[in-house]
Amino acid sequence: MTTDPDDPRLLVSTGWLAAHLSDPDLRIIDATWFLEPGRDAHAEYAAAHIPGARFFDLDAIVDPRSSLPHTAPQPELFASRMRALGIGDGQQVVVYDNSPVRSAARVWWTFRLMGKTDVAVLDGGLGKWLAEGRPTEDAPPTLRDRHFTVQRQPELVRDVTQVAAASKLGSHEIIDARAAERFRGEVAEPRAGLRRGHVPGSKNLPFGRLFNPDGTMKSPDLIRSEFEAAGVDLTKPAITTCGSGVTAAVLFLALERIGHRDNSLYDGSWAEWGSFPDLKIATGDA
Repeated sequence: MTTDPDDPRLLVSTGWLAAHLSDPDLRIIDATWFLEPGRDAHAEYAAAHIPGARFFDLDAIVDPRSSLPHTAPQPELFASRMRALGIGDGQQVVVYDNSPVRSAARVWWTFRLMGKTDVAVLDGGLGKWLAEGRPTEDAPPTLRDRHFTVQRQPELVRDVTQVAAASKLGSHEIIDARAAERFRGEVAEPRAGLRRGHVPGSKNLPFGRLFNPDGTMKSPDLIRSEFEAAGVDLTKPAITTCGSGVTAAVLFLALERIGHRDNSLYDGSWAEWGSFPDLKIATGDA
């Protein structure tokens, strides 16, 4: 299978990472996170990770004031955590995961939110890296504090009020990354207490449809076809959403990959919308 050209601001191949593994200003992040119980992302990282990788805890690097799961942290907190991980200005960051929910995209989006653009997702993640027989290690890297400057990009994130307005006015395409049966309201949400359904007017593109069988992301042409098949009008600005803001970032990454630049992410996603009894919901197909 041929691969698309590497883009250190979006997506890089395992071959690209292997060739740059010893670059002094490369920083690798393991962003594995699991929605389902039974697997411990940090324990799996400790057992085997790409050489030099740091572990990014999606449940810990969050806004402590929010009751919602892994809401984006304040800029000061993010900068402090990145400095502690030895990640700083002027470095190229590559984020990977070994998760069914492709959690690396969420960390990539968080860096973008904080004004960092020299960040890419590893195409195919740890699974492809291991399948190719590439090296891993179990020792943690030596961390040296680095200066990390943040310039938050507020246009990349949307709150519940903004999403409600977009839903009412039809000014944006609201694109939901959840499985079709969750979008239609046919099954219970994984998080207890949430209503079933979707934001009125939203379209459904389950994030898994954007990947090839080997875990790599589909080509830009095929990605565009998936959005169009979901009924998405790509001439409109887009708001991506999901259960809690993780797989919404996969859609955000895919939109950026096809050159769609007016994108934002609903950070609260269904964990927020589905918990408010006074917000309208829709069920069934889009």
